[in-house]
Amino acid sequence: MEAIDINCDVGEGMGIEGKLFPFLSSCNIACGGHAGDQWTMTETVQLAQQYGVRIGAHPSYPDRKNFGRVSMDLSEKVLIEAIQKQMESLLAVVKQEGLDLHHVKLHGALYNDVARDRHLARTVLRSLEKYNFSFSIYVPYRSAIASEAIKRGIPIMYEAFGDRRYQEDLSLVSRNSPSAVIQNPKEVLKQVISIVRDEKVETSMGNMTTILADTLCIHGDNPFAFQIVSYLSQELPNHNIRIKK
Repeated sequence: MEAIDINCDVGEGMGIEGKLFPFLSSCNIACGGHAGDQWTMTETVQLAQQYGVRIGAHPSYPDRKNFGRVSMDLSEKVLIEAIQKQMESLLAVVKQEGLDLHHVKLHGALYNDVARDRHLARTVLRSLEKYNFSFSIYVPYRSAIASEAIKRGIPIMYEAFGDRRYQEDLSLVSRNSPSAVIQNPKEVLKQVISIVRDEKVETSMGNMTTILADTLCIHGDNPFAFQIVSYLSQELPNHNIRIKK
């Protein structure tokens, strides 16, 4: 059986972590940049521990107003300080619970920006250097941040999205498009199987493009997130794929 990690962005105020966690193997916890505070981080970390879900930090541009989904033109110093502040907030909670951080996954516009901007990717990697990369970074396949991390010997895991549509260059279809987010669990399953077994994803132009993934994300703010992850848990074994707990 092939194995795949299933992750979800959590601690963002949706309040469904308790329903999602039985079906996840890793999670990305908002740590104050776009959402989240000490209370939500503590609650989410404890739930992750209860269900054996690997814990990741989910830092973003410091922009709660726009939920971190708008690019920001920040100086290197300001961005590094913002990311480190978020990291420290979550690490304090993780250490208090006697746990370790498994990975870091950037959020929203910052995630998309470092996929194509090498200078920004290098800045983000510098912000994480102080933690000695005792964790992996979830990065898109064929992205600038993946290339820069590999050059530096930084551990990465390629991430793909089960519930988002892709463009030809493997960037995500804009959320302004009505087809950007996949909400039908059967369509998500089809895309997940194609990515895991065939290393291909269908683009918005109808072409099949190569993609590699060690982990697959289902967005916690997808209104059908619970239906999707529970359906994947039920159906993936029927296609000789297991969730990597």
